[in-house]
Amino acid sequence: MHHCVIKRFVTTCSELHTKIKNLISQELYEQALTFYAQHVHPFQLTINTAFIVPSITKACAHSQSHRILGKQLHCNVIKNGFDSDFTVSNSLLSMYAKFSDSELAQKVFDEMPSRDTISWNSMINCYTQNGLFFEALKMLKDMYGLGFMPKPELVAGCIATCVRSGNWRLGRAMHALFFVDERMKFSTFVATSLVDFYWRFGDPDMAFRVFDGMVEKNEVSWTAMISGCIEYQDYVRAFDCIRAMQFSDVKPNRVTLVSVLPACAELDSIMHGKEIHGYAVRHGYDSDALFSSSLLHMYCECRGAVKIARRIFDISVNKEVVMWSSMIAGYSQSRDGAREAIFLFNQMQMKGILPNNATILAVISSCTSLSSLSDGAGVHGYSLKSGLGNDVFIQNTLINMYSKCGSLEDSLRVFNEMTTKDCISWSCVIGAYGLHGCAGEALQLFDDMQGSGIKADGLTYLAVLSTCNHAGLVDEGRMLFERALNDGDVSLTLEHYGCYIDLLGRAGEIQAAYDVVCQMPMKASPRILSCLVSACRLYGRLDIAESVANILVRIEPENAANHTLLSMIYAESDKWDGVEQVRGYMKGRKLKKQPSFSKI
Repeated sequence: MHHCVIKRFVTTCSELHTKIKNLISQELYEQALTFYAQHVHPFQLTINTAFIVPSITKACAHSQSHRILGKQLHCNVIKNGFDSDFTVSNSLLSMYAKFSDSELAQKVFDEMPSRDTISWNSMINCYTQNGLFFEALKMLKDMYGLGFMPKPELVAGCIATCVRSGNWRLGRAMHALFFVDERMKFSTFVATSLVDFYWRFGDPDMAFRVFDGMVEKNEVSWTAMISGCIEYQDYVRAFDCIRAMQFSDVKPNRVTLVSVLPACAELDSIMHGKEIHGYAVRHGYDSDALFSSSLLHMYCECRGAVKIARRIFDISVNKEVVMWSSMIAGYSQSRDGAREAIFLFNQMQMKGILPNNATILAVISSCTSLSSLSDGAGVHGYSLKSGLGNDVFIQNTLINMYSKCGSLEDSLRVFNEMTTKDCISWSCVIGAYGLHGCAGEALQLFDDMQGSGIKADGLTYLAVLSTCNHAGLVDEGRMLFERALNDGDVSLTLEHYGCYIDLLGRAGEIQAAYDVVCQMPMKASPRILSCLVSACRLYGRLDIAESVANILVRIEPENAANHTLLSMIYAESDKWDGVEQVRGYMKGRKLKKQPSFSKI
C-alpha cells in the first residue's frame, strides 16, 4: 500500500513536470508559473520534485515579473539541501544572470561545493551582460587556470568583451591559445569574432590573415569582413569582398546588404546602390523595415538620387522616425529641396511621429539654405517645447542658422543660454561675428575661448581667419595662421591656406601670398590660384600672375577660361607672341570660353 502511494506520487510529479515543460517549450512562461504556483509551490520541495526546479527557474528568468517566486524557490532549494546538485545550482545561477543580478549570481557561484563548465560559463556571461567586463575576463583566466576548457561560443563572447573593454593584449593572448593548446577548439564562430576584434583595433592585415585562414566561411564571417572594410573606409575592398562572397556560393543576407549600403553613399555610387537594391528585391529583403530605411538613407546621400529615395519613402507602409529624418535630410542638402523638407517636417508631426535630434538638425539646415528666419525660429521653438533644445549639436546649428539668416542677436542669445559649450559652439559664434563684420568682437571671443580652457581646432582657426580676411586684418591674420601652423594638434586644410592667401592677396602682399602657395604641403586648388592671379593683376605683379596662370593651365589644360586668363596677362605685359601662341593652342584644341551672364 505504501509503495503504491509513493509510485502514484512520483507519477503525478512526472506529469506535472511534463505539463510545465510543455508550457515552457511553447514560451508560455506566465501560464507555466501559474500552474506551478497552484499545484507544486504550496508544498515543500522533495527529492521527487527537485527536478522541476531548472524548468521553473527558466520560466522565472524569462518572465521577469516573478523575481520573488524565483527567490522563494532559491530559499526552498537551500532549506532542503538541493543546492549541491549541479543542475539546480546552475539553473539558479542562470536565472540571476537573466535578472541582471550579478551579486546574487556571484553568491550562488561562490557557495557551490563544486563547479562544472556550465557554472563558469553562466557566471562569465552574467558579468558580460551587466557590463562588468574586467570581472568577466578575470573569471575566464581563473576558469582556464583551473583546467576547464571554455566553449567556442564563450571564447567568442569574451573576445567581443575585449573589444568593448579595450583589452588588446588579452584578445591577442586568447587568439594565441588556439595555437599552443590543442584542447581549445577553433571554430568559425571564434574566427569571426577575431576578425571583428582585429578590425576594431585597427589591424586590417591580421583581420585578413584570420579570415583567409578560415576553412569554412558563412554569411556572418563575410559580413564581419565587409563591415570592417567599411569602418576602415576601404570601400573598394568591401565591394570586392561582397563579390567574392557570391562567387563562394554564400548568399548575402539582410545584415550584409545593410552593412554595405554606407559604402555606396560614401563613394556616391548610385550604380552599386541600385545593384544591391535589385538583389534585395529579388530575394525579398526590400520589405524589411531596417533595409528600407538604410536604402532610403543611401539614396538621400547620393547626388541626384533624392527622387528615388522619395519613391521608396512613399511606398513604405511603416514609416518610423529614421525614415522621416533621412528623407528630410536628403531634401535639406539643396536649396531646391529645402522647402519640401520643412513640409515633410510638418507632415511628420501631423502623422503623430515625434521628431528626434537628427530630424531637427536636418530641418534647421533647410531653414539656413532658405535664409528663412521665421521658419528657423519656429523649429527652434519646437525644439524647446519637445525638450530637444538643450542638445549641444542642435544649439550649435541654431547659432549658425541665425547668423546666416541675418540675426546676430539671436545667435548670441543661443550661445549665452548654453549650459555646455564645446569647441564648435565657440567656432560658430566667432564665425557669426565675422559674417556680420564684427571683427574686433570675434577676435576678443577667440581670446576668451582660449582663456576658458577650450583648445581651438581647425574649424575655429578657419572661422577667425575668415573674419580677418573679411575685415582686412593682415597682421592679426598672419599671427593666427602662424600660431595654427605651429600647433601640432591642428591640421591645416586647403581652406585654411586659401583663406590666408586671399587675405594676403587682397592686402597687396603678392610675394608673401605666392611664397605660401609654393610652400603649401598640398597642391593649390584652381580657385586659390585664380584668386591670386586676380590680386596680381590688381596690384600690377604681372610676373607672378604669369607664373601662376601657367600653373593653372597645367592643372586644367581643357579649361578654356585658364587659357584666356593667360592670354590676357600676356597682352597686359605686351607679350604678343605669347598671346598668339595661346590663341593658336586654343584654336587647335577647339577650346572656347563659355560666355558669362547675369541673372540680375
